[in-house]
Amino acid sequence: MDTNKSISIIGGAGHVGLPLGLAFASKNFNVNLIDINTKSLSLIKTGKMPFYEVGAKKVLKNCLKKKKLSFSKNIKTIEKSKFIIICIGTPINQNLKPQTKKFFSFFKNLSKFVNKKQIIVIRSSVYPGVVDKIFKQYKEINQNISYCPERIVQSKALVELKKLPQIVSAKNIKSLLESKKLFSKICKKILIAEVKEAEMCKLFSNANRYINFSIANQFYSICKKHNMNYSKVREIMMHGYERNFNLLKAGFTAGPCLLKDTMQLNSFFKNNFKIGHSAMQVNEGMINIVIDEIKKIKNYNKKKYGILGIAFKAETDDTRDSLSLKLYSKLKKMKLKINFSDEYYKDKMNLNKNELVKKSNVLIIGAPHKAYSRLKIPKNKILIDIWD
Repeated sequence: MDTNKSISIIGGAGHVGLPLGLAFASKNFNVNLIDINTKSLSLIKTGKMPFYEVGAKKVLKNCLKKKKLSFSKNIKTIEKSKFIIICIGTPINQNLKPQTKKFFSFFKNLSKFVNKKQIIVIRSSVYPGVVDKIFKQYKEINQNISYCPERIVQSKALVELKKLPQIVSAKNIKSLLESKKLFSKICKKILIAEVKEAEMCKLFSNANRYINFSIANQFYSICKKHNMNYSKVREIMMHGYERNFNLLKAGFTAGPCLLKDTMQLNSFFKNNFKIGHSAMQVNEGMINIVIDEIKKIKNYNKKKYGILGIAFKAETDDTRDSLSLKLYSKLKKMKLKINFSDEYYKDKMNLNKNELVKKSNVLIIGAPHKAYSRLKIPKNKILIDIWD
């Protein structure tokens, strides 16, 4: 085996690690997918994707056929790889603070198996200064540490990896050149940055999107309060007026990245990131707008409710931090009769969309999957659609 073309991806069965592994394996790298999620690893071994990813099934089967993938739940198996890519989660706690202790603890454990020649590539979202701390922690173990943040949209990683510029930063020249060479195999363009710049780019990108969504959601709530149609107002604003073309549609803004990275930035800025905190209040508050709409319905507590789309956004099966799911839980606590349907999310409670329409008096668009635009809603049903 060519050790120069050997990669271990920790978090290799996840939404970031697996598509990345497939991208490299399809370019004839030998990829070791390491993950504690043995159920997902078992599925991948049999050619099944553990989550929805455009074009991934065909690529996976081809990589398995060529024997370019190996699987492990033990990080000890990194020993034979030249590149070690870290794709583990960096969650926030209930107080919206980054759980960095777990991240540093992971690196302490990893240090037992790392050698000085390997290239360590951190791909997880971290706030500025974290990579520097790891570098100090690894000073006597390995100085070849890079930070190359992921930038892909959920479910379209294999499509976007080829198109999007990859930011590459590193703590020394060797790791910079090696990481640049590595990502050049799967990415069209490489952007070189200082490590702290790269860390900031990642957080700024997600915070920027989160804030922009909050502007649309705040405008929507203002219109709703004054019995106006936000979509119509938006359309008039944008018509022939380019300066308003950046105004987004309203909707549930959630998922595993946008809120988390906005709050990481807030924590880095000593809780002074006021616009980010306000964005969080606006976006998370969209659930209450839907509940207010429900309470306006006559005898609302006697109706049957159905949520169309339980994923955190359209055309994905990912329910992590989904506001649709949070809404479902709140309606359950209100003791309302509630069911859901989703085009991608697999669950024993998931009803067929047509069955859900029949069973429900009130329908709520949770995630605007394309399939719902063709769905016929009878006139005797009440539809709550913040997405329009």
